[in-house]
Amino acid sequence: MFELKLFALSTCIWCKKTEKHLTDMGFKYDVVYMDKLAGEERAQAMKELEKFNANRSFPTLVIDGQKVVVGFKPDEIRGALMR
Repeated sequence: MFELKLFALSTCIWCKKTEKHLTDMGFKYDVVYMDKLAGEERAQAMKELEKFNANRSFPTLVIDGQKVVVGFKPDEIRGALMR
């Protein structure tokens, strides 16, 4: 099984579509809503996000701490998770 972490904004339609896509595929994932964090917690999450996506754009899906899919790209997500 994959370890999936999604960096997202709670108000972002593309983030919601990515979540739905992962759910529809039957995957469990952790989601970090950056806009709901504050202070040190937000700073730490932003630092972690920057390791995977220097532009800090959303959604950013991290697969097993290595593979990264930025944006809502269902085909790319499916390809990465159906290997």
